[in-house]
Amino acid sequence: MNKPIFELVDQLPTNNLTTKVLGMLDFVAPGQWKNLVGFDNTIRAVTGETDEALIQQIGERAVQLYNDPSQGYQRAMWLYQTVDTSDRLLASSVLANKVGETIPLLGFIGNITLKSQKAQTIDFASKLIAELLAFCQINGIPGDSIGDFVAALADYSGESLIRIAGLICLDGLIPLGPSFLDQSLSTISGLDGRELQENPTFKSISSLVPGGDSAGQLAFVGESLDSVKGWMGGFVDERSLTRESLLGPLKGFVDFSEDKLDYLAAFLDISTNYYEHTGTQTLARRLIERAVAEI
Repeated sequence: MNKPIFELVDQLPTNNLTTKVLGMLDFVAPGQWKNLVGFDNTIRAVTGETDEALIQQIGERAVQLYNDPSQGYQRAMWLYQTVDTSDRLLASSVLANKVGETIPLLGFIGNITLKSQKAQTIDFASKLIAELLAFCQINGIPGDSIGDFVAALADYSGESLIRIAGLICLDGLIPLGPSFLDQSLSTISGLDGRELQENPTFKSISSLVPGGDSAGQLAFVGESLDSVKGWMGGFVDERSLTRESLLGPLKGFVDFSEDKLDYLAAFLDISTNYYEHTGTQTLARRLIERAVAEI
């Protein structure tokens, strides 16, 4: 969290496994994501401005907003980063020289520790909660504003929509199957607060999760899942999303067999950071839009 927002945006990768996966998701939400890299480039794309002095003024105000501790932008960034880094096992450098070729999953299986279905489900729920909390931080509303978040999902677009598409496809459908929503609700309802707190992904963000004690946080997670079930189910149905519809595009850059889907899901989880990548882009866009409105 010691990097300024302009540096985070400037340092976004242009071509790695994360960007390939995000590009693959274009068929889920066509035309919604463009890999905007560079803070000044993002200002030009968001505002349409060409005046360099005004671009600089907008950028300076956006940086001031991000640096203001009374605002929630840095906490939102921390959430996006944390749920992506809490369980990553493979260094990105291992894959850096492989982005131009098909990556053989078999060569990485020995480095991957598979999660139980319960752990995978909690990870899915934790990323959803991180999205809800980041939404609240960015918009300056209480962190338990589930209704506002669910209503806003209908207006999600661009990098925010692709991030939710990634959550549904990469952390829902592929590891958990077509009944991932019902399974998630069933699993969460069968937990106790201790089991939730012991999950590394949830534990990493628990300090910001409403509910007070572990039982209250568990209830909040369950209520959040139940509230988004209708929207997410509609998203899947409208696009006829299945495991099979995702596997074909993924085979364009990851070589895997269909009896290794548990390893594929784990590999994508630990070798990509799509939440942080698109979260950085979402924050930059929101900061720039607010800076323009204030100027």
